[in-house]
Amino acid sequence: MCTNYAAARRATFAKYFGVEPPTTEWPDEIYQDYLAPIVRPGAGAREAVTATFGMVPKGKLPQGKHYSTMNARAETVGEKPTYRGAWAKAQRCLIAVDAVYEPNWETGKHIRYRIGLASGEPFALAGLWRAWPGPEGEAISFTMLTVNADSHPLMRRMHKPGDEKRSVVIVRPDDYDEWLNASDPEVARSMLTLYSAERMAAEPAPKPPRAAAVIEDV
Repeated sequence: MCTNYAAARRATFAKYFGVEPPTTEWPDEIYQDYLAPIVRPGAGAREAVTATFGMVPKGKLPQGKHYSTMNARAETVGEKPTYRGAWAKAQRCLIAVDAVYEPNWETGKHIRYRIGLASGEPFALAGLWRAWPGPEGEAISFTMLTVNADSHPLMRRMHKPGDEKRSVVIVRPDDYDEWLNASDPEVARSMLTLYSAERMAAEPAPKPPRAAAVIEDV
């Protein structure tokens, strides 16, 4: 599961995602309910917009309910009420990132790791989006798709011992248009696979103490 990542920078959008960046600003690091850039199908072409991280923003959760919708399991995305509508409507997106952050417990304590491509280039994750009506027009939210990573040499090292190992899905650039536009949901599901560990890189990236304290209060 991924609940924190580094968003792609504005200057990289045209080169790496084939679209101009959104006009709205976004922070470098993304957490639940933060605005972040995604790419989705537009009128005959891709379009980049900002959206809220988490399929159901906190303010939209049923009263008294508290749960995370930042990640959706590939195995059940077509069945769970939170995601099945967007999945059936092919509301798929590319989440533009520089890196994702995951907890590594190999030392016996939580150490945040930064995970990205070995090349250092920005990349795209498979996601779903949905729209919410609002007083100022359409508001968009999104979630990341995840797959089991028990067999992945890198991603299986993340999270607590005993926890199921999950990984985000890196979409290859040659597959961007098919992921966004495939009409058959099973064709899209077949693209939800693990990325080659040999083409990825990971390193410790602990949060500064003050930043950690701020995030705990969010």
